[in-house]
Parts: sequence; C-alpha cells; structure tokens
Amino acid sequence: MALLLDTHALVWWYFDHPKLSQAARARIAASEQTVYVSAASAWEIATKVRMGKMPEGRALAENLPVYLRAQAFQPLAVSIAHARLAGSISSPHKDPFDRLIAAQAQSESLAVVTCDPAFESLGVRIVW
Repeated sequence: MALLLDTHALVWWYFDHPKLSQAARARIAASEQTVYVSAASAWEIATKVRMGKMPEGRALAENLPVYLRAQAFQPLAVSIAHARLAGSISSPHKDPFDRLIAAQAQSESLAVVTCDPAFESLGVRIVW
C-alpha cells in the first residue's frame, strides 16, 4: 500500500529527526514504496512558518517542490472530492490539515505515516 506522509512525518524525514520511528523510516525509504505528500502539508508548513511556530521549516516551505522531486515523493493535489469528504468525516477531531490528509488517504487508498493518535478517529490505516 502506498503511503501519505502526515506533515510531522515529512518534516521529521526532511530533518532526519530521531522522533521518526525506525519502522516508518524503513517504509518511506523502501525503493519500491510510493510516497505521497499532500498539498495540505505545504499549506500547514507555510502557515506554521508564517506564524513563527516552525522557523526551521522555512527552506522546506520555500522549496517543497524541489525537495519532493529530490526524494522521489509524489505531490498529491487536493480535489473537490477530498475537500468534501474532509468536511463530512464523522469525528470529533477538528484540525483541518489532519482531516484533509485523512480524506485523501481514504479516497486514494493510502496509509498515513503518522504518530498522531487523532488519525485513529479519522478512519485511516496508520503506519508508524
């Protein structure tokens, strides 16, 4: 099953952060593995950089397409169907970035690479 990186997993991969689990790291690095990055992650990173919550992410925010190509990650655009599903998922979790990533994972049959327990209530397969 192809993977969709949650935003923190993407950032931790980019910075080679030890919080990224070894199992997740191995799955992302597997040469036969297709890895997607949501447009929602670009939005989230840029938002956090602008708000001063992720100053270390400035280069990633400014050069994300170049970085994705270098890693052979596939960009995943947000469709009307993704947005509609994100708004209709029955879950108490309110984070719009997480809801959109979950909707994309459901729509595209992707597993989400995340350590965020909120995704359990969003009905997606998790890799961690």
